[in-house]
Amino acid sequence: MTGAALSASNACPLCLEAGGLVVAQTPLWRVVRVVDANFPAFYRLIWQAHVAEFSQLSEAEAQACMAAVTAIERVLLSALSPTKINLATLGNVVPHLHWHVIARFDWDSHFPNPIWGAALRETSEPAELRLAVPLAELDARVAAALHKLAV
Repeated sequence: MTGAALSASNACPLCLEAGGLVVAQTPLWRVVRVVDANFPAFYRLIWQAHVAEFSQLSEAEAQACMAAVTAIERVLLSALSPTKINLATLGNVVPHLHWHVIARFDWDSHFPNPIWGAALRETSEPAELRLAVPLAELDARVAAALHKLAV
């Protein structure tokens, strides 16, 4: 690791902390659920090594990363029937490779705006209670799907 990369990883919050509630992990990546009351079905795949860009992965690593992102998306679609799945990898604030996989619903506070945009409505009922399955079950389904990739 170069001096700049080592310095970046020492200050990187995704190198220092889990980044959410850990649902599954391998030597290459970890998947966490972001604890957000407005967006309860919000998962993040975080690359274990400190890299900033997807193109820095080898071909095999990139395939493993996208297989995991796709597995999360498929579970969210199957379990929740959301209006849309949002996938994002920005890294402008935290330049450590991570993918956001977020189930979105036409009833959520921001839809169709991005979750980082302006809220469009107040919601009277907690978002978690509107999900088709409890979060513990959703986490278990995501973990099971990801476990299949690791075997």
